[in-house]
Amino acid sequence: MKNTIPEYAWGSHTAIADLLGNKSPSAKPQAELWMGAHPKAPSLVKYDDKWLSLIDLIKQSPKDILGKEIAAKFDNKLPYLFKVLAASKPLSIQAHPSIKQAKEGFERENRLGIALDSPSRNYKDENHKPECICALTPFLALYGFRKISEIISLMEKICLKVLDRELNNFKRQPNSEGLKSFFQSLITMNSQRKKQIIEHAITNTQKIAEDNLGFKWMINLYKEYPDDIGIFAPILLNLISLKPGQAIFLPSGELHAYLEGLGIELMANSDNVLRGGLTKKHIDVPELLKVLSFEETDVNILLSQKDKDCEGVYYSMAKEFVLSVISDEKNISYTSSEKRSVEIILCTDGKASIADVELNENITLTKGASIIIPSSVNKYRIQGKATLYKASVPV
Repeated sequence: MKNTIPEYAWGSHTAIADLLGNKSPSAKPQAELWMGAHPKAPSLVKYDDKWLSLIDLIKQSPKDILGKEIAAKFDNKLPYLFKVLAASKPLSIQAHPSIKQAKEGFERENRLGIALDSPSRNYKDENHKPECICALTPFLALYGFRKISEIISLMEKICLKVLDRELNNFKRQPNSEGLKSFFQSLITMNSQRKKQIIEHAITNTQKIAEDNLGFKWMINLYKEYPDDIGIFAPILLNLISLKPGQAIFLPSGELHAYLEGLGIELMANSDNVLRGGLTKKHIDVPELLKVLSFEETDVNILLSQKDKDCEGVYYSMAKEFVLSVISDEKNISYTSSEKRSVEIILCTDGKASIADVELNENITLTKGASIIIPSSVNKYRIQGKATLYKASVPV
């Protein structure tokens, strides 16, 4: 496969370049590697010695590529988007809509005549975007609201005087409605008051930053975005440190931001993002508030569960995708199941051979290479010494 590399300001000059064996550092920051059939950046696939768009290839033979059941279930479309994400700077605080919200938002923006490629567009498609991020390096993320008692305690340490009214209201209503009111008051206040609160908070935070990683990250974000109320995100949201091999699953409506690190990302095939801060991209606070969940979030770290042979599976609630890793300390000896869906495999380390068992044809995968295996391949075998991440659809 040949895959597109979007270049965003928060991307890395080295991580994706090193993975692909390209010139490093890259001239521009490389943020993501997209593997899939999203209209924004479809992969090219070598087929009969020609490079074809994966979208066109699926249109030609949806049942062969996707499998009969998956083609019927997902309207002849690949239901997932597979990525490598390389963050050297924090991403925006954001959330993704449910399917119902996405359909309504997409239709509304179409009626308003907002072009699909307009920077002020919220909804690029009609799909939701649950996602799984798996760390390849130590990876820091903000995910879901902290315990309400914790939020109040941390905010009082740095903002008691300037947010006295809002915090007292929150303490009188320490539930999801109170959290929603408090968050909304923060994110919608006028710029003059925001500036006053931020300056007051940062002055206090600098005195006690050593006590709490959330406070340290507030200072880091302030250096990058000094006028953005989003700098409070590290004490409003759970701050998660993932070790390589650990993952988290993010359903619709969960506020989150990735701070730094290299990871494998697998999601429903969508590019719908509602941003609330920490970015120069389009921010739509009223729309973000419509989709957010204001419940306290318990963080569930996912570990790969050994399924068969050398494969570890990251189980989640997603209907569109399942992420797994195929690796072995010695040598991989993996044979696929006969009941399987369309799969994309990315090699992140080492070298392995993938063979069609029936046709006895094989392809060698090295670090950075990716391959799509259609559903019509009955069974394949992988051998070698490598680490391979696999995207598939639950069957």
